[in-house]
Amino acid sequence: MNSTDAIAATTRFCAVFGQPVRHSASPAMHNAALAALGLDWRYLAFEVPPAQLREAIEGCRAMRFLGLNLTVPHKLLALDLMDELDFTAREWGAVNTVRFEAQNESGEWLPLGRFGAVIPDRIRTVGFNTDADAILRSLEDDLGLRASGLRVVLLGAGGAGRVAALRLASAGAAELHLVNRTESKLGPLREEIARRFPATQVFLGYPSGKVDLVLNATSLGLKASDSLPVDLARFDLQQAGAAYDMIYRPAETPFLAEARRRGCRTANGLGMLLYQGARALELWSGRPAPIEAMHMALKQQIYG
Repeated sequence: MNSTDAIAATTRFCAVFGQPVRHSASPAMHNAALAALGLDWRYLAFEVPPAQLREAIEGCRAMRFLGLNLTVPHKLLALDLMDELDFTAREWGAVNTVRFEAQNESGEWLPLGRFGAVIPDRIRTVGFNTDADAILRSLEDDLGLRASGLRVVLLGAGGAGRVAALRLASAGAAELHLVNRTESKLGPLREEIARRFPATQVFLGYPSGKVDLVLNATSLGLKASDSLPVDLARFDLQQAGAAYDMIYRPAETPFLAEARRRGCRTANGLGMLLYQGARALELWSGRPAPIEAMHMALKQQIYG
């Protein structure tokens, strides 16, 4: 099977849900991976409003989809919509990957990808989080940064920002400076980090001194008209050694461009997308992800 083969009645499906979703490079990455693995599967993208997330997931359950990825704004909403939560989703408090499972004749729950033409009627959803480990791996690969001892300014406390904060703290970050447009979201996150990872110092707002990393976990930068996610009047990016933007399209957001002009080493979210997607594919298929094929597809899709 290759990516140009026709879809048949036997073809099976995975998808990503988001709003917006037109910018997503996940279909290019996953369909290249599926072709490399020789699987008669396809990966699609759907614009799903938050109010219709439940029925969209239920529709995929009914149509025997194999799995889903969830992006903005669905990662927190999905926590209450799953039949089961994997340790990763419970630990980091967000779902970005859904696996559909059914019971075999022995009563064991297995991914739908393990079943042939006949799939049992009873199907459950299991939520996972593959973002948390992906951000650490991308920071190390793309910027040479290990979380232990890092001083970090984290922009955004939504689903992606919360996961990043918790994962960085769990890996030994020395300081987290939390910045968010809605400040009321910061208090509970600071309290959770203090309770679970007391070795990490947590501050609300911008620091006065130097930091190792400024990480954008907001959606500001997806549109050309967006403002910067950082307030340059309150924090000079020259105080940061590196800047990372979870956004990968455009390849260089205004935030990264400004950080580069001020002397920061920079990286976008392509690596995070790659590693979270690779792990999701492994959860659905039970097979090692073809990382190089996925990486090449992403670079072609994003950089042309």
